Amino acid sequence: MIASPPRPAYGDLSSIAMISRRIVLHLIVLAVAWLLWPAPARAATLPEETQKALRDSDQIYIATRRRSGALSSIKPVWFYYDGDKVFFTTSPTSWKAKRLAAGSPLYIWVGSESGPLLEGTAERVDDPALVDRMGEAYAKKYWIAWLGFFKPRSDRVTSGKTTAYLVSVKQGKSP
Repeated sequence: MIASPPRPAYGDLSSIAMISRRIVLHLIVLAVAWLLWPAPARAATLPEETQKALRDSDQIYIATRRRSGALSSIKPVWFYYDGDKVFFTTSPTSWKAKRLAAGSPLYIWVGSESGPLLEGTAERVDDPALVDRMGEAYAKKYWIAWLGFFKPRSDRVTSGKTTAYLVSVKQGKSP
């Protein structure tokens, strides 16, 4: 039987130096891993003039991609911009809704068909609280929505009569 070398006593200086080196090595590895770890994705910031146009405009003009790859016709839509995302509603039987469900990108012109161009990914919204909050925002923005007409309502969304979308936007390129 081969005898193992004697272990140093706990308070021995060589064991303390070994522990200190291991701690330093662990800290270095953690620091390198932290520096190399990918940063979380952040929303693309829009130019200030585009954000101002989104805050001040009454309509956006939107288009989607057809299955053939052609751009659909550009249609005006009421919307709400919360400083980060665009909210709008449409009929679930509209071509817009069908193309968005199929994964089409959304092209948005702000204020007019020649306004700033944005590109976005539309996410369907079913949350009644969010839809009602957007309905209140519409009521502050559009006088007829203040009267109770043409504003997003959670009962219409949950019953399937209306489809609501939140759109993450970025600066667009000509389609």
